[in-house]
Amino acid sequence: MPWIILIASGVLEAVWATALSRSEGFTRLWPSVIFVVALVASMFGLAYALKTLPVGTAYAIWVGIGAALTAIWAMSTGAEPFSIVRVLLIVGIVACVGGLKLTH
Repeated sequence: MPWIILIASGVLEAVWATALSRSEGFTRLWPSVIFVVALVASMFGLAYALKTLPVGTAYAIWVGIGAALTAIWAMSTGAEPFSIVRVLLIVGIVACVGGLKLTH
């Protein structure tokens, strides 16, 4: 169960990062609300996972999932340019996250 919650928390990290960028410095209400809710839920999930999982592994996986999904979302919506190099680097992040899971 901690792994599932950790993965969900990583997804929520991508949600709050994207909402933060769309809040325009907290001047837009709904992106700001989504940011706060996703941030709190993501942190609670990470904290729960850290009861069982080692901090280095859990934090790296949480950040890796959030970073990869945020970058994928930004490229897919046109907010950032798409390139094969970016995709390959994201694949590398995902591979490293999977490797950390396998070595635990």
